[in-house]
Amino acid sequence: MPADRLTIILLLVVLAAVILILGGALWLTRQRTRERIARLSDEIAEIASGGLFHERVSRSAEDDPFSEIENSINAVFEAAQGVEREHRERDTLFHGLAEQVDQAVVIHRDTIEYANPRLASLRGVRQSDLEEQTFTDLVHEAYRDKLRSRLEAVLAGLHGGKPVEAQMLDRHGNGVWVRITSHPIQYHGQPAVMSVILDISHEKALEAALEQGRIQTRVTLESVAEGVVTTDSAGKIDYINSAAEQLTRVMSADALGRRFSDLVSLVDENDRRRVADPVRACLARQQRIVMGGRTLMLPAVGDAEIAVEMTASPINNLAGETVGAVIVLRDVSEMRGLARQMTYQASHDPLTGLINRREFESRIDESLTTARSGEASHVLCYLDLDRFKVVNDTCGHAAGDNLLREVAGLIKDKVRDSDSVGRLGGDEFGMLLAGCPLKKARQIAEEVVQVINAYRFVWRDKIFALGVSIGLVEIGLESGGREDLLGAADSACYIAKQNGRGQVHVYSSRDEAKARHRGEILWLQRLQNALKDDRFELYTQPILSLGGNSGSGPGVEVLLRLRGDDGTEVSPYEFLASAERYHLMPQIDRWVVQTTLAALGRDVIRLPHQRSCSINLSGQTLGDEQFLEFVVDCLDHTGVSPGRICFEVTEAAVVDNLSHARRFIEVLHGMGCEFALDDFGSGLGSFANLKNLSIDYLKIDGSYTRNLGEDTVNRAMVAALIKLSRTLRFQVVAEQVEDEDSLETVREMGVDFIQGYAVGRPRALHLAVAEVAANTA
Repeated sequence: MPADRLTIILLLVVLAAVILILGGALWLTRQRTRERIARLSDEIAEIASGGLFHERVSRSAEDDPFSEIENSINAVFEAAQGVEREHRERDTLFHGLAEQVDQAVVIHRDTIEYANPRLASLRGVRQSDLEEQTFTDLVHEAYRDKLRSRLEAVLAGLHGGKPVEAQMLDRHGNGVWVRITSHPIQYHGQPAVMSVILDISHEKALEAALEQGRIQTRVTLESVAEGVVTTDSAGKIDYINSAAEQLTRVMSADALGRRFSDLVSLVDENDRRRVADPVRACLARQQRIVMGGRTLMLPAVGDAEIAVEMTASPINNLAGETVGAVIVLRDVSEMRGLARQMTYQASHDPLTGLINRREFESRIDESLTTARSGEASHVLCYLDLDRFKVVNDTCGHAAGDNLLREVAGLIKDKVRDSDSVGRLGGDEFGMLLAGCPLKKARQIAEEVVQVINAYRFVWRDKIFALGVSIGLVEIGLESGGREDLLGAADSACYIAKQNGRGQVHVYSSRDEAKARHRGEILWLQRLQNALKDDRFELYTQPILSLGGNSGSGPGVEVLLRLRGDDGTEVSPYEFLASAERYHLMPQIDRWVVQTTLAALGRDVIRLPHQRSCSINLSGQTLGDEQFLEFVVDCLDHTGVSPGRICFEVTEAAVVDNLSHARRFIEVLHGMGCEFALDDFGSGLGSFANLKNLSIDYLKIDGSYTRNLGEDTVNRAMVAALIKLSRTLRFQVVAEQVEDEDSLETVREMGVDFIQGYAVGRPRALHLAVAEVAANTA
């Protein structure tokens, strides 16, 4: 037993020893494992914390149980190294691209994590100075809340890409206009924002300039007198200025969005027919539409009728596409009214209201056409008042004018509605009896003679008896031209006078020879003798400048008179018509120009400082091709400065000789001579031809200025003529101003110069010559 016991004890001891050995071995193994795990953990931590994914943990022997773990960990580090390499390559590519673009590129969360050089350039700082700066602090504080809200919305997935315009501050605190567009991204594995910043300073400057241009355009459009309306491509109004509001009677708020044709109707003034909508036509044809002539605009509101000139022009964009239309409206009611007055005055005598010589001659031409076609025959009557000169010389021009008006009414009352009565000049009248047999015409003429013989003209305390002589000529198939008819009627009238005045005489071929030997040849001889014997005389009449003695302008006008065989003075009204008839006016005008320039050269005609001397020229003279050279030679010979000469011409004279007149005026005006349009208002049928000529002054016809203080019609006409003159930038001379009332009236109306008895009466030039001779003796 003891042995067994000992054996057992020994076995127990051995077992205990084995257990101790095994326990020690297990403890030792566990301790070593813990150490290796701690070491492995430290290596992993060192590699991971340093981002050293290219390094590896220590490796054990191949048969070491830890070698598999180490291999797995190293495989993870190798994969991490690949990912890191990809991220690094991607960052390098992004930075390379970001640093090449013109826009500023920023990656940020609250603070900036990356900014390219363009942002540094915009701010005027170094690129490194931008790191860790709060992104919203880049912009002016007025825009920060807006930018912050937009960034929050971007991170939340809202408003992606919608830009913010703000002023970004440079290092000096100056604002630079930028447009910031932001998008959400992942940056280094975390949500971030990439913002692209575009410098829009130039764009904003252009916008400001455009806005300033728009403001200036609007101010300009609101200031112009013309109405301006613009529409879109559909013809709907998108702008209307204040002048257009007044013309259409529609305010801007009510006009916007409506069509132009909704605001107004357009009709033809002559036939009242509706005119097509110019805006619709402009947009359809894509071309400018001009509406002038006789267009009337009828606003939808009210019952006004406005005479307008209108253009509708397409508005094109840079691509040439029509995007709208602009309508320009001009109220020409006043000008059309004036034009109607001018048209009337072009065909009517302003004193009597009868048609004037030009219109009368035009109607003779029409009568000749119908007579030669066999449609009808007519009768031309030529009337010459007897004893008119007595009234005019005794009582003055005002009495003579009243007499002519009353006689015109008497004649008018005796003819039919289809007949024409005209004043041919001075105290001469004409009757054109349309479709009238000669017997009936003679009866009408005799009735006119009777009514004028029975008439008594009363002027203040004087009573005058008058008479009239009438010559008749039939207009038929065999009639000659207009001048032949007028000459025949004039000859018949002359025979009537020779037969005892107050007579009616019908023209026959025998009358022509008789008249030639008695009357016409007599006048021709008298005028030729006057030129040969120097019996023409010059008078001068002063012209008053209402601007004082300073400045240029006409200072005196030379007037022509004829001394008769018996020494009496013959009025130009008596001989100028005959001089025209026998084409003597060029010779007479040469004498006037030569004598006037000689007198100016000798200081016989004395002018105020810088003022000119006015000389009248006839139509025949303007048509004389050699007259221009004659004037230039006279200026050279006398040494008179061209600036001291003002030539007066009538509209009829210029229009009838337009090509010669234009050259004459242009050459002498270029040398310094001035030109005045004489008798302005007495005939404006072709005034459009004159506005392009070098005319300096307009002389208002004396029939309007006499008795101006009491005649409201004449006052209105003078006001209209002055306004037209101002529009054409001509200075105005009022002639035949004979009394203080008329003088004050024209002064108040704004004329520049005054001529007439109220300023000074004509004075014979030979008296001035005598004074100069006496002073130099």
